[in-house]
Amino acid sequence: MDKILLSHGSGGKLTHELINKFFLEAFSNPILEKLDDSAIFEVASNKIAFSTDSYVVDPIFFKGGDIGKLAICGTVNDLSMSGATPLYLSVSFIIEEGFSILDLQRIILSMKDTALKAGIKIITGDTKVVEKGSADKIFINTTGIGIVSKEINISGSNAQEGDIVIVSGKIGEHGMAILSEREGLKFDLEIESDCAPLNTLVSNMLKVTKNIHCLRDLTRGGLVTALNEIANQSNVGIFIEESAIPIGDGVKGASEMLGLDPLYIACEGRLICILPTKDVEEILAVMQKNEYGREAKIIGKVVNNKTNGVYLQTEIGGTRIAEMIIGEQLPRIC
Repeated sequence: MDKILLSHGSGGKLTHELINKFFLEAFSNPILEKLDDSAIFEVASNKIAFSTDSYVVDPIFFKGGDIGKLAICGTVNDLSMSGATPLYLSVSFIIEEGFSILDLQRIILSMKDTALKAGIKIITGDTKVVEKGSADKIFINTTGIGIVSKEINISGSNAQEGDIVIVSGKIGEHGMAILSEREGLKFDLEIESDCAPLNTLVSNMLKVTKNIHCLRDLTRGGLVTALNEIANQSNVGIFIEESAIPIGDGVKGASEMLGLDPLYIACEGRLICILPTKDVEEILAVMQKNEYGREAKIIGKVVNNKTNGVYLQTEIGGTRIAEMIIGEQLPRIC
C-alpha cells in the first residue's frame, strides 16, 4: 500500500499500523511511547498532562452538538483520561474561503459555552484561510494542558488481572447521530450525539479513589477498539459480556437496519474505567450521581496475559474474539 486511505484515520488497525510504523518510529521517546490520550511529564516538580487533536467532522452541525463543541469536549476528555484537571486550551482554525460568517459565529459561541461548562480557558490560537476547495468548510485543532496530582497514575498500560471494567453509559450514539445527519436518515427513535465534557465525572470518581488503573474515552473505533488498545498496552485479556453493554434502542435498531456493529461506533461523551474490585461499588455510585454517568454499568473484567486481547461473551452463551476492525464503519466522525 503506497497511498493514505480514509481508513488510516479510523482509529482501527490501519491507524495503529500508521502510528507505529511511521510516527512512533520517527519520533520515538519515553513519553510518546506510552501512547495514552495525554502525554504526562514533569516541569519544576509539577506533573503536567498535554494533549492535542484535530476535528474534521462531517457534517459540522449535528443533533447534540457541532464541530466547536466537539473540539472542546474532545481535548478536555483526553486530558481527563489521565486523571488531569484540564486548565487551558489553544484553538486553531483552518477555514475554507467562502465559509459562512454566521456559521463561524455559531461555532465560536458553542465553543465558548462548552469551555465555560468544562471550566477551562481558551488562552491562545491561530486562524488560517485557504482557497475554496482546499479544505472542507472548517477544520479545528485544539491543544490542552492540565495538572495531574502526584498520587494519580492512570494509563492504558496499568490494567491488572482481576480488575473490573465499567462503561459510563450507552454507546454508539455520537457516530450514529453523525451518520443519520450526513445521509439524511430518519429513524423511529431520534438519535442524538452524546458529546460532553467528562472532566467533572472523572473528578468525582477520583474523590472516591485515586487507585483507578485505566480511563479511556470511546472515540474513533468505539468500545472494542478502546479495550483492544488497553489490552495491548497492558498485555492482558479483557472479557466483556454482550448482554451487559448499554446500547439504546435507537442505536440498536439503526445498527441492525444498516448492518453496523454498535461495539465499533464512536462516542464523544462516554468512558471506560478499569479498576480493582474493592473500589467498584463506590465508583459506580458516584458515577451514577453525575449527569454523564447515570447509566454506568459493569461490563467485564481483566484476565491474565495468556489471553491477550478482547473477548466477547455473546448473548447466546458463546465466546468470540473482538478484534479491532481494519478501517472505520464511518469516517470523519470527529
